[in-house]
Amino acid sequence: MNARRSYIPGMKTVTLPPELERFAREAVAAGRYRDLAEVVAAGVSLLQRMESERAAFVRSLEEAEADRDGWLTLDEVMAEAEQIIATKRRGA
Repeated sequence: MNARRSYIPGMKTVTLPPELERFAREAVAAGRYRDLAEVVAAGVSLLQRMESERAAFVRSLEEAEADRDGWLTLDEVMAEAEQIIATKRRGA
């Protein structure tokens, strides 16, 4: 995968693998984007949104974990079940 440097006016040089550069140039040629800078900006914006959604998801998991009073994890249930079985075996 030989990357080529692409010059995007107003930006530092961006290095893209050939398949991504081809895709970006085709998107511009098709009129979906004004220029390569707009393609890169759209990609970075999408990445920013995905990272934000990921962070929100992690926060929701952490909040759910904090709100789990009275609930047991699978490991806790298994340990308790093993203890009950061991106690029954000793008593039998």
